[in-house]
Amino acid sequence: MNVSIVAPATRLDPDVGPEARSGRVRRFYWAYGLTISSEVALPELQPAVPATPDIVIAVGPVDFPRPATAGGTAFRFEPTRQYLSWQAVGTFLISDASRIDVDPAPGIDDPLLAFPLLGPVLALTLHQRRLLVLHASAIAVGGQSVIFMGDKGAGKSTTAGAMISAGHLLLTDDVVALDLSDPSRPMILPGFPQLKLAADAADAIRIGQAEVRPQVHPQIEKAQHRLQEGFSGEAQPAARIYVLERGEQAAITPLPGAGALPAIIKFSYVTRFGRQALVGDFASRHLAQCAQLAARVGVSRLEVPAGLERIDEAVALIERDLAAGTQAR
Repeated sequence: MNVSIVAPATRLDPDVGPEARSGRVRRFYWAYGLTISSEVALPELQPAVPATPDIVIAVGPVDFPRPATAGGTAFRFEPTRQYLSWQAVGTFLISDASRIDVDPAPGIDDPLLAFPLLGPVLALTLHQRRLLVLHASAIAVGGQSVIFMGDKGAGKSTTAGAMISAGHLLLTDDVVALDLSDPSRPMILPGFPQLKLAADAADAIRIGQAEVRPQVHPQIEKAQHRLQEGFSGEAQPAARIYVLERGEQAAITPLPGAGALPAIIKFSYVTRFGRQALVGDFASRHLAQCAQLAARVGVSRLEVPAGLERIDEAVALIERDLAAGTQAR
């Protein structure tokens, strides 16, 4: 299997940074085309040599009231500062799209902090950096890429895992960041080589060499599979966007133009926080980005047969759909 991991050319062990004011080691990582300096250990990410970071992650107090109730959440969004707090995990402050301050709840260690940090917190940071961010998975296929969107349980990561098992490469799981600076060529930026899979899906798909990381919390059902191969570190043009649904048999149905835009808006990451997250000019910019992607790539409904033993039918259909699109061009 061809594996391409492209980052700063001289990536080394990340545990080489100076001691931070918090007494923590500062580590350097690479993800989404960015150099990240972090006082939180993030072994999910690709290591990078120390360099001027695009994003700094620091551990320390954040002046924001933590939710009082167990399992509670609290958010506040300003043009240059965004606060996200989970009572059971901690509080996060995003500043100027370039710094994330982390204030852990008592007794919370780095592996659990990483769940919101590499999910909604990083997604909103990328959004602030003027990328279009989808709650989805993306796979590189022969110099182009496909995006899998869908409701919880629709099978985004499972379908991505089946594509990897078939010889294709993971671009990113859960957080898909698109660079739309070239309107004619939307590009998916590579995230990091990790796929979250339920136990039955992992057993059925068998994605090959992967390190299964220890469970960090009893309520987190999916296991984190860190790929040893099967990851693409190169940005790829978006060729297809699929909304996954369960069906009797594998089928692909293009959505009409009027249906593509609402689908992209629904599964954009910032939509999870409602209009409160779209402060300043972000609302109009976000709508324009979603419309641009809908017009350029479109969206199709992908019906995936129930039962993991039939997931290969969906993979074969996706491959044929991509091949037909290539021939049409």
